[in-house]
Amino acid sequence: MWQGIANLFYPRLCVLCNSSLLMSEQHICTTCQLDLPLTNFHAQIENPLEKIFWGRTKLERAFSFVYFKKGGSVQKMLHQLKYKGNTELAEYLGLLYGTSLQQTITDENIKGIIAIPLHKSKFKKRGYNQSELFALGLSRALQKDNLSSYVVRNKATETQTKKARYDRWQNVESIFSVLNPDGLKNKHVLLVDDVITTGSTIEACANELLQIEGCKVSVASIAVAIR
Repeated sequence: MWQGIANLFYPRLCVLCNSSLLMSEQHICTTCQLDLPLTNFHAQIENPLEKIFWGRTKLERAFSFVYFKKGGSVQKMLHQLKYKGNTELAEYLGLLYGTSLQQTITDENIKGIIAIPLHKSKFKKRGYNQSELFALGLSRALQKDNLSSYVVRNKATETQTKKARYDRWQNVESIFSVLNPDGLKNKHVLLVDDVITTGSTIEACANELLQIEGCKVSVASIAVAIR
């Protein structure tokens, strides 16, 4: 009853189409959820995302929840995460995607999840790291340890949005450090980001992790922009 009264004053709306959510729906209505441009990369070996990293870094697997297209519903969803402070949506997407990944995570023997970290200055300004919240949702759905505190970002970098591929790589080279390498020895970890474009940030962080004895890396993201 109280929830119904609250909805009169603070209606729960779909973040994509602004329609009223049913009691059983969270953040995204069923219609919009069914319309999401799913990649299903987790079910495809040598998928297009994995091929982005060929010859650049040694990943076991790489998959992403949805395709990013400029002006589309996924861009609107990511805008909610980055600029509208919708922290609950980030964790919900992790829970949602995690249900699809359960068998893949088991098959690949992945033991922990690490989010690409923000520099402390950017974290202080924004107040949260959407990638870490996504990782938190994944860890809950998959029942895997969230090891995001093991990796830090050493310096703030300029936005990658308008940079060419080589400039993006230079922008993120040597910016990550692992605080607890012993805790990652002989572990297969899932490295998580919000959106992957050229993959330069993932590549830089994965290369740091791969210096650890026996450490293996797979990658997951909310969205991927395949050009």
